Amino acid sequence: MQLRSKRSRAEGSGEVLFPNGEWVLLLALVAEAALFSMIAPGFFTLANLFEVLRFSVELGLLAVALTPILIAGGIDLSVGSTVGLTAVIFGMVWQAGHQTVFVAGLVALLAGCLCGALNALMIAGLRLPALIVTLGTYSLYRGIAEGITHGSVSYTGYPRSFLMLGQGYFWNLIPIQLPIFLLVVAGYWVLVHRSVVGRALYAIGFNVEGARHAGVPVRRRLALVYLLSGAVAGLAAIIYVAHLGLAKSDLGTGYELQAIAAVVLGGTSVFGGRGTILGTLLGLFFLSVLQNGMHLMALPSELTGVLIGLLLLGIVSLDRLRGRAATKTPAGSTRTKQKIVFALVAIAVLGFAGQHWYGARGGDSSRRAGAKGRRPVIAVMPKAKGDPYFLSARAGAEEAAKALDVELIWDGPTSLDASQQNELVENWITRGVDAIVVAVENRGSISTVLRKARQHGIAVLTWDADAEVDARAYFLDQATPEGIANTLTDETARLMPQGGQFAIITGALSAANQNEWIAFIKKRVAEKHPELVLATVQPSDDDRDKAFTQTQTILKVFPQVKLVMDISAPAVPGSAEAVQQSGRKDVDVIGLSLPAICKPYVHSGVVQTIVLWNTRDLGYLTVYAGWLEAQKKIPAGATSIEAGRLGRLQVRGSEIVLGVPLIINKENIDHLDF
Repeated sequence: MQLRSKRSRAEGSGEVLFPNGEWVLLLALVAEAALFSMIAPGFFTLANLFEVLRFSVELGLLAVALTPILIAGGIDLSVGSTVGLTAVIFGMVWQAGHQTVFVAGLVALLAGCLCGALNALMIAGLRLPALIVTLGTYSLYRGIAEGITHGSVSYTGYPRSFLMLGQGYFWNLIPIQLPIFLLVVAGYWVLVHRSVVGRALYAIGFNVEGARHAGVPVRRRLALVYLLSGAVAGLAAIIYVAHLGLAKSDLGTGYELQAIAAVVLGGTSVFGGRGTILGTLLGLFFLSVLQNGMHLMALPSELTGVLIGLLLLGIVSLDRLRGRAATKTPAGSTRTKQKIVFALVAIAVLGFAGQHWYGARGGDSSRRAGAKGRRPVIAVMPKAKGDPYFLSARAGAEEAAKALDVELIWDGPTSLDASQQNELVENWITRGVDAIVVAVENRGSISTVLRKARQHGIAVLTWDADAEVDARAYFLDQATPEGIANTLTDETARLMPQGGQFAIITGALSAANQNEWIAFIKKRVAEKHPELVLATVQPSDDDRDKAFTQTQTILKVFPQVKLVMDISAPAVPGSAEAVQQSGRKDVDVIGLSLPAICKPYVHSGVVQTIVLWNTRDLGYLTVYAGWLEAQKKIPAGATSIEAGRLGRLQVRGSEIVLGVPLIINKENIDHLDF
């Protein structure tokens, strides 16, 4: 009778359908979606709903696989690295091994199982702490992937039939990978909620020693969920490769933390013993809708991370408080947690609305919409928003937007991230912008989605680094790659008349434009300056501190190097600082960089020359050319265009050329303000 009475009360309160209070997060998700439907352009459409689902699949697979692990009181920080390693193995078997996609997929799944098996062996078999083990395998798997590819090799060129797995749709609407995700979700729901294994996991998470004394096979249950986690990560990697069209070692970076955030936001306790698959799905969709809505509103991408972090910290803290209070007032503590979580969500949602209201009322002139009609929207993407090179270009883009009275969206990854570039372009397609202008990080990855944008009638251009020719209308060429390479090489020869060794520090080893420059540098050395010897090429990942460290290493490992050539803007001051601290007066630094960040080193004589174009002018050209193409004001076969204050610029086929490289030194650096 007592049990029946409790069940009746639960049914009346809706707790049978949502026995762990998932209704709170469901209400928050509905409120979030309702708000974005009102203020985010293009959000409330069936196509955008399925796009949100499509972008949730890879992360969702990892989140679902992590749910039983956290329920059992464990953790797996290696799932993101497992995605990167299995993706590389898939690409290597297919391209280098000349196997079919099917065989490559089987090998990748096997590799994922092996990754999970190693975690299982050490955690369940040797009883080592899950946090320490998976932290170690997090580094191990990523390191193996980088070792296989040397940090630079990408595997692309997959057949269209395979790419359909990540890019195709049923009936031009439902993503092909969605049914796979639903099958995995169904399998895990049965495992967690309708099997003896699932009941054992809850017991283990609640009290592992008690479960062991009760006869639960703890080791076997833990080994199973870690093995499955590796297998699912391998499946996520295959779908991810099909989605992006490339496999490289940094795929899945940060996914482990995002997946854990989704699981915890969905109500699974980080201390074990509580959680549901339904809650994980709600947490996943809450984060996905949040990110999608903010992108459609053209709010900074990094704001999403801040809000997610605040929510996650609040929920984990509340979970700990709930655990302490459970012995006194368990029911009341649950209700209190639900109310506070809902309040946190409401505050975050109001924050989005306030930010959008501020921008719409004039906080940012580039976001103000005209009262009497829609202005053209030009979306410009840098490779990395924090790079000083792109910060300088943004000033020119904003100048052009103001002159043309267009709305400018300036957004991109905070670091080099091809997958985030793809995601932003997809969201801009949904929003229906007039033009997209992208500084491409990886042409093999982004070209597919740029073609999709063109099919939707959006003008597509590239700048700084190019995509595949059929993926864009024009490439805004700051200067020809050969011209850049020849200028740098000839300047090296001038500074080293007797010849000798020099080193190159690039940005990312996979950056197509910088690799093209390096190829032309080698060609120029072979043809015109055989007395020069290229000792090494090292990456800086467009990071000043890493360039500093790389230069220190070069000076020790290659003591005969007399010149360091940096072809990444932040790398020049990093190398200059390393040379200056070393006291080596016989080593010069040159490269591609901004006068503003190199001026002290040029005046001190450490940096002899920097070569660049006016980055503000290049930023101006991104918006102006995007507007011209969106308005169809560039006729077919044009040999020149009129670009506002830049005057008439030459058009070479499908390239619009800004100008020739500028040599900057002590004589003219004080006259340049970019």
